[in-house]
Amino acid sequence: MESIRQKKVAELIKENLSDVLQKMGLYTIEGALVTITQVNVTPDLLEAKIFLSIFNAKDKDQILDHYDKHYKEIRKHLGHKMAKQVRRIPELFFELDDTLDEVFKLEALFKKINNDTPDQANS
Repeated sequence: MESIRQKKVAELIKENLSDVLQKMGLYTIEGALVTITQVNVTPDLLEAKIFLSIFNAKDKDQILDHYDKHYKEIRKHLGHKMAKQVRRIPELFFELDDTLDEVFKLEALFKKINNDTPDQANS
């Protein structure tokens, strides 16, 4: 269970990191739209998992690699932005949030079920 402090730090990271990515131009990469969906912080506040939702990308792993390549620069800018709010900037770990993909799969499945149901009723 997350503490109140963890939730506050996670929200601070999410807000500030969104600004950093926008200023660095990393919210769109090769036509793909990247958004931060969630941030989870460890109890010691030294590590943060950043969940990214990537829309309209052929290779999502390549986009994640792009973020890993610019890790030091991203963390440095985040550190400048959050210097007065936290003692240490946590290590950032970028992860793929595939919730949107699952939603699309479920919608396609429901459409297929709905399309199959009327055909069976007529038989």
